Amino acid sequence: MSTFGQFLRVTTYGESHCPSVGCIVDNFPPGVPVSEEILQPQISRRRPGQSSITTPRNEADIVSIQSGVEEGVSLGTPIAMVVKNQDFRPSDYKGNTMRQYPRPSHADFTYLEKYGVRASSGGGRSSARETIGRVAAGALCEHYLKLAHGIEIVAWVSSVGSIHHIPPTAEYPCTSHNPEFLQLLQTVTREIVDKSPVRCPDPELAARMEHRIAELRDRQDSIGGTVTCVIRNVPTGLGEPVFSKLEATLAHGMLSIPATKGFEIGSGFEGTEIPGSAHNDMFIRNPNTDSDVKNGFAKPKLTTSTNNSGGIQGGITNGAPVFFRVAFKSPATIGLPQQTITFEGESDGLLEAKGRHDPCVVPRAVPIVEAMASICILDALLTQGGRKMAALAR
Repeated sequence: MSTFGQFLRVTTYGESHCPSVGCIVDNFPPGVPVSEEILQPQISRRRPGQSSITTPRNEADIVSIQSGVEEGVSLGTPIAMVVKNQDFRPSDYKGNTMRQYPRPSHADFTYLEKYGVRASSGGGRSSARETIGRVAAGALCEHYLKLAHGIEIVAWVSSVGSIHHIPPTAEYPCTSHNPEFLQLLQTVTREIVDKSPVRCPDPELAARMEHRIAELRDRQDSIGGTVTCVIRNVPTGLGEPVFSKLEATLAHGMLSIPATKGFEIGSGFEGTEIPGSAHNDMFIRNPNTDSDVKNGFAKPKLTTSTNNSGGIQGGITNGAPVFFRVAFKSPATIGLPQQTITFEGESDGLLEAKGRHDPCVVPRAVPIVEAMASICILDALLTQGGRKMAALAR
């Protein structure tokens, strides 16, 4: 499926080497100020060729709104957005070896098995070029969330290979207990994240990460990493148990991003290693009761002293910041010779993949994670809003 969401519906289209990529967003609220200038910054953060540690493919990635917006205001009708592919080279994939051999750990083989035909780039829709539509839709959703409700979404690179930002320690074996990490959840901004091409908010670690990526790039190799994301000012009550719990929706959205291999929310896997007495988030009175309503939401009477749950309990938001981490594997397309076999299974061979590819995807994955988080939250918000309207009608 190329459509995501229950009430808010986002459909993306396009491959890496076709004339354009884009999306259609259905059920976006009417009357919202919308323009290409509002959406472009996030798309530019995702674009290739933005630093020496990303793919050298040179794309401007300029978004154009095709429908659903008139005189700078959303109409409530489907919003279509398109980005033209300009620097695409399907010829990079048409040499004898690329045509004969499936790339190890790539989607060349599985796409051929599924469809009986494959795109010039092999994996077709598995290319990260598809994510432009997600980022365009996510930028639209995030704009509304911030404008209407003050919801903030910030992601950053939390590891590259074995280099970790705020790893577990003897004192804080669970990162969600670490005061440095908890402070970061409250204060990190995109301006801080974007000071480094790696998009890690710690300058010293960012330099080490950048050096490691460059080292592997020069060896025609690749490396993976993780992206952490926080969503602030989330209201209580979002999430649809039992099969559309908010963490399940977030996991679905994040694991649909190319190259993802893992998702954890709140304390995640580290939380399995501490007893319930240390992991439970104790309820306390909410000290922020200066007003009953903020950003259109009634403020809850309770909050928690800790946030190991990552802002979600029973699949429903509890008002605390939502935070999670997404794992991305090392990119499959590398220039080093790799042992493989022809698509027909007739003969072994060595594949030295051609084309222009990221040696590490996590720096450019940051806006993609933010985009999918925005889509998930707005979908949950609109769904919950529909429930409230239905209750009023009874």
